[in-house]
Parts: sequence; C-alpha cells; structure tokens
Amino acid sequence: MWAVYRKELEDHFSSTRSILLLTVILMVGLVTAYMVGSGLRKEMEGMAKPSLVFLLLFTSTGALFSLAQFIAFFGPLIGMVLGFDAINRERSHRTLSKLLSQPIYRDAVINGKFLAGLTTIAIMLLAIVLLISGIGLLVLGVVPGWEEIGRMAVYLVVSIIYVGFWLALSILCSVLFRGMATSALAAIALWIFFAFFMALGARLAADIVAPLPTGASVNAEAVLRNDRVRSVVSMVSPITLYSEATGIVLDPLRKTTRSLVLMGPMEQLSISRFQSPLPLIQSALIVAPHLVSLVAITVVCFGICYACFMRQEVRST
Repeated sequence: MWAVYRKELEDHFSSTRSILLLTVILMVGLVTAYMVGSGLRKEMEGMAKPSLVFLLLFTSTGALFSLAQFIAFFGPLIGMVLGFDAINRERSHRTLSKLLSQPIYRDAVINGKFLAGLTTIAIMLLAIVLLISGIGLLVLGVVPGWEEIGRMAVYLVVSIIYVGFWLALSILCSVLFRGMATSALAAIALWIFFAFFMALGARLAADIVAPLPTGASVNAEAVLRNDRVRSVVSMVSPITLYSEATGIVLDPLRKTTRSLVLMGPMEQLSISRFQSPLPLIQSALIVAPHLVSLVAITVVCFGICYACFMRQEVRST
C-alpha cells in the first residue's frame, strides 16, 4: 500500500490538472480573503477591534461569497478531479492486471489511491487556510488567539472530511463505470443535484408533509413543523451538513443550527444573557451530529467502493 500511496501522491502533485485546480482555488481564495480583509479594516477604523475578529475572514461575504461558502460549493470539485479516473484509468491503459501481479493486493490498490487523494486534499486545504491567515495578519493587523486557532483547526478537519466524501464518491463512480467521461459526469450530476435541487426538494417535501395553512390561520406551530420537515430532508445533502457545521464552528455567536427560531416575550427579555460567544467545546457539541454524519457517509461511501472493487473481475487483456 505504501508503494501505491507514494506513486499516486507523486502523480497528483505532478499532474497538470491538479496544479491548475490548486492554482485557481488559491487565486479565488486569496482574492476573496483580501477583499473581505480590506472591507473589515475600513469598517473598524477608529474603533476598538472586537474579539474573534479573525474568524470574519472566513465567514464574511465579499463581493460574491465567503471563503466557507466557496469551499462548501466548489470544494467537491477537488475530490472529483482527484478520484474520477482512479480505477478506470488503469483499466483503459491495461495496467490494472499488471499492477495486481507485482504482487500487490487489491485492498492495497484501493486504499493507497484513497489515502493519496485524501493527503493531497489535506495539503491543499491547509495551504489555503494558512495563506488566508497570513493575509489576515497583514491586512487586519490582528493576531488570532488560541480560541480562533482551535476553531480554524476544527474547520480544517471538517473540510478535509467533507472533500474526502466527494473523493470516495468519485472513486466509487470510477469503479462502477468503465469510461472516465461517464464516471466524471456521474459525480458531477450528483454534485449538481445536492447543490441546486436538494433545497428545492426539501421545500417541496415540507409543503407536502406539513403544509402551511393559508390566510389568517397560519400559526407558529405549523411554521415550526414545516421548517422541521424541511431541515430533516435537507440533511440528506452533505453540502447542508458541512455548511451548518462550519457555520457554528466559525461563528461563536451562533447558538443553534436551526434557521428558524421563534421566541416568546420571556425569551426575548432574557436573550441578552446569551450574547457572549460560545466556547469551542460548546460549539463542537452543537455540531457533533453533523460531524458524525459526515464521517459516517464518507466511511459508508468508501466501504461500498471497497466492496465493489474487491468483487470485480480483472482481466489481463
């Protein structure tokens, strides 16, 4: 497995497509971070810098989107580019049978390819986070505290797991489909479905299961039931899981992942007691179900990929 891992890692860092992808993502990330940092510096001129301001580099929207939104939307492309031809490329070049006759076991091939892709993803995301942090030091003139460093570390780990899911999914498509173009289109189709159509499907499911009454009969209970159904259905999408998890981790002032919170008079009077930011441990406890779900779907997806590859027939011709 170490030989396969090292060879795949060399291929990833020497291939033109990986270099171009990393360059584009770094350029967009750096431009976004610089625009956000410049805007924050202008807004904070002549006033005391608030606490945990360094995290705003990742959550504040620039001209189009924030860095966290950019990784949530375009991060899957990294995993798909690294894994859509992991197995069928060997089949098309007729090197898979030769690779397995070294002798190299099948599980060493699939595990080495996945670990090499995951290492490449970790290095790419670490480079992006460090470069944006460097820009924040120069533009904002604020040194992050240990709380902010811990939150950025958790954000980095969650991002690696999230992009790792798309890597496992693209390798699964590479195992199931013999054509490289077919496997790439299948992975892109799933990404488009989760990114664009899952929210619409969740809204339609909520309107069917828990419809909102029309007219003056609308009440808080019906609105909460509709929002609860929509949230449960949208959790099927890994993009939703990642966005809500990173939103809580990077924003200490957020106390819940729910998008709709109805408060009565007593809650509104006592809400001032909860305006202080949450510690990292409390934020991690809130998003623990999301993190466990991301890890679970990644493991299940790679497990299916592993089982399918181990059962496939490998011909020498």
